[in-house]
Parts: sequence; structure tokens; C-alpha cells
Amino acid sequence: MAIITVENLHKTYGTHVAVDDVSFSVDEGEIFGIVGRNGAGKTTTVECVAGLRTPTSGRVTVDADLKQQVGVQLQDCTLPDKIRVGEALALYASFYSRPADWRALLEETGLDPRTAFAKLSGGQRQRLSIALALVGNPRIAILDELTTGLDPQARRDTWESIARMRERGVTVLLISHFMEEIERLCDRVLVVSAGRALAIDTPAGLVVRVSGGQRISFRTSASVDALKDLPDVTSVSRDGDEVVVTGTDDVLTAVVNTLPASQLSALRMERTTLDDAFLALTGHPAS
Repeated sequence: MAIITVENLHKTYGTHVAVDDVSFSVDEGEIFGIVGRNGAGKTTTVECVAGLRTPTSGRVTVDADLKQQVGVQLQDCTLPDKIRVGEALALYASFYSRPADWRALLEETGLDPRTAFAKLSGGQRQRLSIALALVGNPRIAILDELTTGLDPQARRDTWESIARMRERGVTVLLISHFMEEIERLCDRVLVVSAGRALAIDTPAGLVVRVSGGQRISFRTSASVDALKDLPDVTSVSRDGDEVVVTGTDDVLTAVVNTLPASQLSALRMERTTLDDAFLALTGHPAS
């Protein structure tokens, strides 16, 4: 059952169109991703969902009390430098009529309640941000680019925290431009570009849409022009000695039968990734 429904959402600022006729729904209990480059309209869309901005036109329906049942952590969320971790959680808990146990959330973060916000690392700040989003005991959590700027370990720690939200029964609306993050966490994903919705599907479904068969890569100094005329080959691209060939399931046989093995090195099959799907849909890499 849908807990969030967005219908024909438009948001303009003067002559600038930030969101252009976007529609989607989010089912209760799922992690729903919105992915796009910076400036694609992701944050404006979720700010309209959260009630922080008023749509120019269209309709947003949220089956929850926005003040009491929706937790929001935006990309640039910050706190006063001197506020301590425990104080921040206790303060946020006081805003709600039925808050979660902030001490239990604190234990999950692994943070010292006496640590001042200014002393927290990037990863620690994001763990605190997630706890603050959960302290109101929400049905919905909206998380905007929480892992931007984090080192790989801090990013994975944050992913684990987001995954635990599902175990709590929280519906998560996750905004990101990291394809690995979307692929790892999300049940479904909306791809946006220049304010418009281009596709909605599971991460695997998006990959299938654009996979177009097999892809192989190899290194060679020989000419590869002959490959372009083969019926099993759909594309050939070259960057120096690096060559990427896509085609049917028989494309590998076509390549090795056309180019002598002695002229090939570092030959490998490559799977189509969500990054590839995003590039095919938008014409641009995700980041």
C-alpha cells in the first residue's frame, strides 16, 4: 500500500523549472531511492514531500502526520558546535509526543553522549543524523545524500544504519547519486534528470532495460575496425589501447575469431552496472 503518492509535481522558481511533472508512489516498508546528478531536482522533490516547500502545481499525499511521523535529514543538516550528542538526542526527543528511546538510539550509534558536535567526524555526524531522524519514532524517514563526502568505511557504516531502519518498519525515501548505494539498499528507484522522471524500476530492472547483451573489454594495439561490421557486435569504443565491445551472447566468439589471440591482453567479460543504466537513460554519468 502506498504511503507516499506524488502526482504531476511541478516546482518553479521564477523562470527556472526545478521539478517538471514528476509522479511516483512509495509503498509502506520499502526503501525507495531517487537518483540523479546534482541539480536534477532530487532535493526539491523530497522537500515538497516533507512539506518544506509548496509545489507550484501537482499533488503530494503522505499517509502520515508530517510533524509527528516523518523524520527528515537533509544533506546540509548541522547543529551548534558545542551541543553534545546526548543533548541533541534528548532535545529532538522533546519535540515529539511519543518519541523513541533516545538512549537506545544513542547506544546504536556507538557515540559518546558527552562528545560535542564540532568534535565528530563526518561518519559520526551521519550516524547521529540518522538517530535524530528516528528519535520521533517515524513511519517515514527522508534521507538526502547522507553519505556524500564520507570515506568508504563510514559510508558502509551508514548503509548498515539505513538498512536497520527497514527492520524497524520505517519507510525510507533515500536521495543519492551513488549507484552502489542505490543498488545495495533500494527496493525501487526513480531516475530523474533536469527535473523530469525518466524511469522507475528495481535496480536490477533498470540494468536489464539497457543491458543490450554482453560486454567485453581488452587491450590491443591492433586495428579493431573489422569488428564494427560483424553481425554479433553492436558497438565498439576505443581509448588508446583499451577497447570495449558490446553485442549478442556470441560477441566474445566473434572477437576472438577476428583478432588473433596474440594481439589481445587483459580480456574480460563485464556486466552491465547501474552506472551504465544511468548513463544510458540520462546521457550523463551519475557523478
